[in-house]
Amino acid sequence: MSFKQLVFSGVQPTGNLHLGNYLGAITKFVALQETHDCIYCVVDMHAITVWQDPAELTRNTREVTAAFIAAGIDPKKHIVFNQSQVTAHAELAWVFNCVARIGWLNRMTQFKEKAGKDRENASVGLYVYPSLMAADILAYRATHVPVGEDQKQHLELSRDIAQKFNNDFGDAIRAHGFGDAFFPLPEPIIQGPATRVMSLRDGSKKMSKSEPSDYSRINLTDDADAIAQKIRKAKTDPEPLPSDLKGLEPRPEADNLVGIFAALDNKTKADVLRDFGGAQFSGFKSALVDLAVAKLGPIGAEMKKLVQDHAYIDSVLADGAQRAAAIAEPNMNAVKDIVGFVRRK
Repeated sequence: MSFKQLVFSGVQPTGNLHLGNYLGAITKFVALQETHDCIYCVVDMHAITVWQDPAELTRNTREVTAAFIAAGIDPKKHIVFNQSQVTAHAELAWVFNCVARIGWLNRMTQFKEKAGKDRENASVGLYVYPSLMAADILAYRATHVPVGEDQKQHLELSRDIAQKFNNDFGDAIRAHGFGDAFFPLPEPIIQGPATRVMSLRDGSKKMSKSEPSDYSRINLTDDADAIAQKIRKAKTDPEPLPSDLKGLEPRPEADNLVGIFAALDNKTKADVLRDFGGAQFSGFKSALVDLAVAKLGPIGAEMKKLVQDHAYIDSVLADGAQRAAAIAEPNMNAVKDIVGFVRRK
């Protein structure tokens, strides 16, 4: 059967959203809403796979929602909600835990990275995280998912789970009038070259909220003075900017700043080097400060205003959850019928 095109994506509410989150994900979400029907989820159930302070989880959930809206996502045209408000996510995740194979989960590199050497003390939730991610997508029978490098493996697993469910329950799926497949095999959306934003203090490491120095990152809530100070203090080298891309290869800090400028100005790195090749970093950084403040300042200001309005943010999430549930609950009821559960009607 053919499936209606629908985009699903989720962001964890882990706090301190920064420039890497904005350029790597949120700007892409804003662009997608112009061409697709979109569901954007704050995945608070994923967040608790490692312990979260309850008050911080509440605050961070509202902050991510505020960032979505401040960056330009329209919660009236598209669905914005937090995962825990729609029960189909947890229900379908359990079904998928029974469809997925342990060998599949054992191959997930992100679990190995997050659990580290002390895997015996990792939560079961962290281990079965990919089954919940598959449920997030397939509860809506979403067809497309914007993914970064670190999520490609999980999307492949979502496809494997969907395929195995369709195969295992093929007769029941046909008997209930769904053709040969109930779930689509979701496709990745790759929107141009990936924007990988690195630390302002070390061009070999990703920008991260966990790095001790606040000067390593630009937070979305930073004001103009903080943005300017962080860019001016960003690590560079003594040479002028190169005139071609090859000249950036051995210079990670220069490459990072050029990449940030290009992403903020919707240009390629080659375009930036055509304008600034041969220039000293002092002049380039001044231009980058002006650009970053112009682009990020209004978003930060709007975020700060929105996060203070708990009633508004919570109403957006409640409305989004109601609309999301209207899609997910019929799909979940169909899954129960296909699997053979006796349900209340």
